[in-house]
Amino acid sequence: MEPQLRVLVAEDELIVGYDLCDTVSEAGYIVEGPFDDLSSAMLAYQKTKPDIAILDVQLGDGIVYPLAEQMMAENVPVIFHSGQLTPEEVAHRFPQAQALTKPCPPAEVIESVQRAAATA
Repeated sequence: MEPQLRVLVAEDELIVGYDLCDTVSEAGYIVEGPFDDLSSAMLAYQKTKPDIAILDVQLGDGIVYPLAEQMMAENVPVIFHSGQLTPEEVAHRFPQAQALTKPCPPAEVIESVQRAAATA
């Protein structure tokens, strides 16, 4: 059996965050989070590097881009999950990342995580 991949979830809307965590966890991944602000997500990232990250663009204390850039620089696949930005806007800024629009059906979240896992 292959080792379980670790997925970090950063989402400032708690219900959405817990929902994402449940979806990813039920699909057999280890979940870290949900973290509702940038500082706690960064701390968690520094403590245990995840295999994949699902990041809301706007967190409680700011925009997630600095963390996303650090993750991508360290080859952690990032999936943006946003209500503000369209997938096209995200793709323009981060061509190597995936983007999901809120609200996102669980099946789409899992597909994105599986695509990311294939590159992790």
